[in-house]
Amino acid sequence: MRKNFGAKPILYPQPVFIIGSYDENGTPDAMNAAWGGISEANQISMCLSAGHKTVKNILVRGAFTVSMATAEQLVACDYVGLVSANDVPNKMEKAGFHTVKSENVDAPLIEELPLAVECKLISYDEETCRMVGEIINVCADESILTDGAIDPVKLRPITYDGMNHAYYVLGEKVGDAFKDGAALK
Repeated sequence: MRKNFGAKPILYPQPVFIIGSYDENGTPDAMNAAWGGISEANQISMCLSAGHKTVKNILVRGAFTVSMATAEQLVACDYVGLVSANDVPNKMEKAGFHTVKSENVDAPLIEELPLAVECKLISYDEETCRMVGEIINVCADESILTDGAIDPVKLRPITYDGMNHAYYVLGEKVGDAFKDGAALK
């Protein structure tokens, strides 16, 4: 027996993205977004409302970063989603985030978040709120690498549960992609 919930934006896991941008004065800003993902081999798409200061910044600068929220930075990551830089211009400072300029795009990297996707804006549709970015680079702090590859156990990314308004850490490895299913061939 299944229970129907109707048309809702519920899917598991939903990544928790922290979108970084610079405003017209070069001040770093970030927001929390859960509706997004990889949409092409070199593109990321997200649903971001036009009223966000971060969206306004991206439209002016043409670039942004997307960092994965982590369990260690959960409070700060949630905070940048609770307040707007339209109202709290020093929200990055209050969150305890420190930034450095990306070498690849005109946007900040958040030092406390060890994985980031650096993007150039491709398009933004104000009616649908769909933003598409071209992935220029992915960078990761060495602290989350194992044998030169990103290690999700070390990263400890969080996922958003939209039905219960909760965050969860992604879990343990349960199999090998493109290998385990071969047992059924």
